[in-house]
This record gives sequence, structure tokens and C-alpha cells, in this order.
Amino acid sequence: MENGWTLYPVRQRFEDDALDDPLDALRAAFGAAHLEGRVQPGQRVAVAVGSRGICKLPQLVAGVVACLRSLQLAPFIIPAMGSHGRATAEGQTALLRDLGVDEAAVGAPVVSSMAVTSLGRVSTGAEVFFARDALTVDHLVLLNRVKPHTAFRSQVESGLCKMLAVGLGKDRGAANLHKYGLARTLLPAAERILAHAPVLCGIAVVENARDEIHTLRLVGPEAFAATDAELLTTARALLPRIPLDDLDILLVDEMGKNISGTGIDPNVVGFWRRAGGERIPDYRTLIVLDLTRQSHGNAVGIGMVDLTTRRLIDQIDYPATYTNALTTGIWTSARTPIHLETDRAVIEMALSKVPDPQQVRMVRIVNTLCLEVFWASAALLPELRSLGIVDVGDCAQPLRFDAAGRLLPFAAFR
Repeated sequence: MENGWTLYPVRQRFEDDALDDPLDALRAAFGAAHLEGRVQPGQRVAVAVGSRGICKLPQLVAGVVACLRSLQLAPFIIPAMGSHGRATAEGQTALLRDLGVDEAAVGAPVVSSMAVTSLGRVSTGAEVFFARDALTVDHLVLLNRVKPHTAFRSQVESGLCKMLAVGLGKDRGAANLHKYGLARTLLPAAERILAHAPVLCGIAVVENARDEIHTLRLVGPEAFAATDAELLTTARALLPRIPLDDLDILLVDEMGKNISGTGIDPNVVGFWRRAGGERIPDYRTLIVLDLTRQSHGNAVGIGMVDLTTRRLIDQIDYPATYTNALTTGIWTSARTPIHLETDRAVIEMALSKVPDPQQVRMVRIVNTLCLEVFWASAALLPELRSLGIVDVGDCAQPLRFDAAGRLLPFAAFR
């Protein structure tokens, strides 16, 4: 079998700092905040939860609920995810359920609504909309991950401010802010919302490259912007990447909304694929084979892909995908690439366009979130070993397919 069909396991040596007990850290943060002086027994508290996967998300939400109940408050969960879930209340409840967040798991009901209220216009001209149910409660608590955004660069990207302005803006608010440009509008919109909404606090989480909780911080609303900016620097330094900038083929087993807001993280596959610019890293053929079940058919981001399979295309819920793309205004994110019948056909086609498949520069990853272990072709091994930050396994593994031409998983690193 040709070298282009045989890959070697590679393990990256990521920084492994993480909280030993995130739930204990959460309880300690609530205790240090002394919120009892700002609340009264029996008051209703909405806890905003988004559609992004966070390590131990159900346990964290349950921990927030427990801490609020210890203050004799009455918490419930509201989705804060813009237009996701087909921009319907039922769809957003289903997305939370898939992430493990429902009443049975977290001890508080999920109350989902797409109704919004206008809070007027900000200096950029954008009208700001905000979830009506988050305005009518006594208090609002946000829980979100801070990370680099997949479509713009700014001092503040994904985090507490974005959850306020975009997630809790529901589909109408999210679409309007994207229209005026998130980089320009995000902070002014968040400031407008903070002047009107009963925000009690926010819990900001940063994950390390192993998808573990590195930092957890509880802050008051006055510190949202500064916290987002500070933790974005941390998150960017911890963001997992492939330690190679030049590949003929990047083979990705799966994409999905639970992996990245764009299904595939442009910070990994090349920001130029979504926003243009210099081709760094330059992965000339991007293959994605499957869509995660947790995506509910939302394949936004598929437009960045060069080749895919019929089975992925057949799973696409076009209304859900188009709603997401139309909200962001990035039309290309929903374009469908060339798709072939089987995994084998897709990989054969990609290899056929490499001048010398024996020397192909090829990497296989599970998805753009799980990058501690990946698989690389023989031509890449000298470069990888020279980096001093990876361990290369000795056991080469051929690409194997089942009778239907579907690529089989590799064995664990050894």
C-alpha cells in the first residue's frame, strides 16, 4: 500500500494546566462574590447557557443552579444562542438537551423563547435587541466560554459580551449586529444591554488544548469587557493547532456545531478559508467526512470544505444551515462542496491530485477541537520530529475502509 495511504500517530505536548475541581472553583467563586447583599429570597434568576460545548457543562450549570438556590433564589435556564436551533424555541431547547442541559440534569427548568425587545440604537447605527425573558427577571447570570472568534478579530471576541449581544439577542438581534459588523458593534451593544438588563454576574471559562477547564472566573457586569479581553489572550495562547503550515491534504473525520460555531474552526484550518487573506496555514485540500449528531443537521461552515461525502450532504438540514448563514451574512459558509459517494472515493480523488502520492504531506484529525493526537504521512515525520514538541509513534497505520467504503477509526496512540 502506498505511503500516501499510511499515517503515523503523533501526540502534541500541550500545556496541561487545568483546574483540579472546576465545581469546587465555581462554589468558591460564588462564595467570594458575596452576592447575598444584592439579592432577596424568592427572586427569579435566568441562567443563560449557549450552544457551545464546554467541559463539564451540565455539571457547571447544575453547580450554578445549586449556588443560586443556596441564596434562596429561584433559577431557571434560558438558551443564549442567537439563531441556532433553526431560530425556534423548541430547536434551542433541543440543542441544550443534546449538551446535557435539561431540568433532570441541572435541577432547574429550561424556558425557551425567541421574543425580543428593542433597546434602541448604538453609535454604529445598529439596533440592539435583547431577549424579553432576560429583561423581565429579577437577575440574569451568564455562563460562557471565552475563546477566539471564527469570523473576526478584535479586543473582545467570544465570551460574556458576545453572549449578551448576540446569544441573548436571539435571531433578530444576532442578524442585526452581524449586519453592522461584530468587531465594531459588539462592545457598544453589550454596554447598551448592561445599562438595561438586570445582570447579576457572569461566569467566564477558558479551556486548555485538551478541552479541560483552565480558568474559571466569576465577575460582575462592570468587568465583563475587561475580563473578556484578558481571558481572550489566555485562550488564544492555549488554542490547539496543527503544528504544520504546509499540507497537501487535511483529512477531518467530522465537523459540527458542538465542535465550533462554524463546524470547523478557521483558527485551525486557515482563517483565510472564511474571511480571506494570506493562506497561512496553507492546507490545499480540506476534506471533511461526516457531521456530528449534535449539530441537528446544521452544517454551517461546510462552505470552507473542498471535498466531502454524500453521507454528510444527506444529513444537512438546509433550513437550519441557511438560517445560521443568513443571520451571520457569510453566505459562503453554507455553500456545498463537491461530494463523492464514499470516504474512499473522496480520499482517492484528493491523493490523485498530488504530484507524488509517495511524498504526500497529509494529516488526519478527528475534528478541529481534538488535536492532541493526530496522524501524519511519512513525508512529514522529519519536520515533526525537529519541532521538539511532539512524540511520533512507531506504528504506521494504513487507512482502512469497510465494505461500503467508509473510513475506519485508527487505533489509539501507542
